[in-house]
Amino acid sequence: MKKLFFVFAYLIPLIIHAQTLKTDVLILGNSNAAFAAGVQATESGVNAIILTQSDGFKLSDFKNLPQNGVIKAFEKRARKSLKLADSVPLPEMTNQIINAVIKNWSDSSKLLDVINNTNYYEIKRSGSGWEAKLTKEKSIKAKVLVITDNIEKVLPALKIESLKPAETNTINYTENLYRTTIAGINGTSNYLSLYNLLIPNQENILYIKGDDLEIGQAAGATVRDAVFFKTKTSLSNLKRIQGELLSYKLSLIPFEDIKITDSNWLAIQKVGITGILKADIKNGKVYFNPEKEVTYDEIKQPIKDYYYKAQIWFDDHQNIPINLENTISMVCYVGNKAIDATKTEIEKKWKKNYKFSSKYDLKKVLTRREFAVIINEFLKPFDEVNVDKTGRVIR
Repeated sequence: MKKLFFVFAYLIPLIIHAQTLKTDVLILGNSNAAFAAGVQATESGVNAIILTQSDGFKLSDFKNLPQNGVIKAFEKRARKSLKLADSVPLPEMTNQIINAVIKNWSDSSKLLDVINNTNYYEIKRSGSGWEAKLTKEKSIKAKVLVITDNIEKVLPALKIESLKPAETNTINYTENLYRTTIAGINGTSNYLSLYNLLIPNQENILYIKGDDLEIGQAAGATVRDAVFFKTKTSLSNLKRIQGELLSYKLSLIPFEDIKITDSNWLAIQKVGITGILKADIKNGKVYFNPEKEVTYDEIKQPIKDYYYKAQIWFDDHQNIPINLENTISMVCYVGNKAIDATKTEIEKKWKKNYKFSSKYDLKKVLTRREFAVIINEFLKPFDEVNVDKTGRVIR
């Protein structure tokens, strides 16, 4: 009898433990944003459970979604699930097909788990993380929580009466907040700042609208940063999150005229985020104007804002054309580089690496595309200069 007692004493904790699922990230909802948050988090290497209260995802306007890393990851799984070669066009992505692909993906993935048709009656704090109670016996514990649907069940745990989802801003160059972008909203002049995503005085929880795939992807990278680097959301590293999202082809500035497939997309994104080259905003859309010539006046102050030494260079070079020769002079002076070696390197890369259609010519006035690529490579303002929470440059 005593032996039987010890057997039960040993088994009961195991049974209870088996009723608690543990994950890095718990995402609530079945929307574009929930899908993107889960995909980005798992593609970036952390575990995620997406919990829906319906029979699957209802992704809106799938064929018009931006072709970023989340969609590319889905299409790769879709081809595998549907057994289609790369040369064969994918069928129209109905919600039925989408959910079949996601189910196969979830069933075969070690990181992504999708649980459909499951309600939760309570969400509460559990240490520094969260616990969602499904029944009295079953729960999910997560380090970080992302909510894309009803917030009401979470408010008691937050000890507040109401909460709005993260809001976007319109790009406005009279302030610098655009430099803190972690998502550009496709087809608009709107962006999401990291500091609009984070909830004041609340740790390891994000609340976003379900509509925007881009915001979901940004949320996925943000929670991944907290989990992977064993920190909390209030200490999110802006540059690290921006870099992760750019590596997954999310446009942080939604340039209408620079597609993700553009060979200079990354350089233009990085320089666009710095504001060294500012966009034109027309009819609610953002245009980089890549083939327009760069002017002295448009770059003078932004580069001086980023680099002390630029003040001296611009004082010594008043109102000159921004041709290749003068640009090399400027980047070499500011970046402490050898002029002849820099000329040789740029000439070598002009066609092969940069894919420029023009000829290498030191007297040629540079286009915004050419200037962005050269500045990004030889000064690296995005990579090497930090900004504060308002977007102000920290030197």
